[in-house]
Amino acid sequence: GAAMAAAVRDVEIDPEGTFKYILVRLQRPGGEERRDIVRGTKAAEFHNHIFEKVNPEMEKLGYECKCLGGGKIDHNSEDKKIRVFGLSTGYGKADHSVTVEILKKVYTDYEITWSDDKK
Repeated sequence: GAAMAAAVRDVEIDPEGTFKYILVRLQRPGGEERRDIVRGTKAAEFHNHIFEKVNPEMEKLGYECKCLGGGKIDHNSEDKKIRVFGLSTGYGKADHSVTVEILKKVYTDYEITWSDDKK
């Protein structure tokens, strides 16, 4: 229950740079409980690489995962700015406004913006 949910962080992204990200919806099978998480890393060449890593981790915790789309994150830790933009060819564009709200929960003192720009 709650302890397992607490083990899942809302956001796991690289501390610096520009990289691909995905918005993932977690849901308990047959349950009402659901939450959206943000995952992004430079290590992923393609968006599905991120999902392929997240999915088994979440299944172990008893969640079903669905990728709601992707894009890119530009994380500037020095200026405390995050920009969310772009899209995923495979998953389509995530709702960046949702991503921004999730990021704001974690990066409370950041300026966080989004756009539909490709770069």
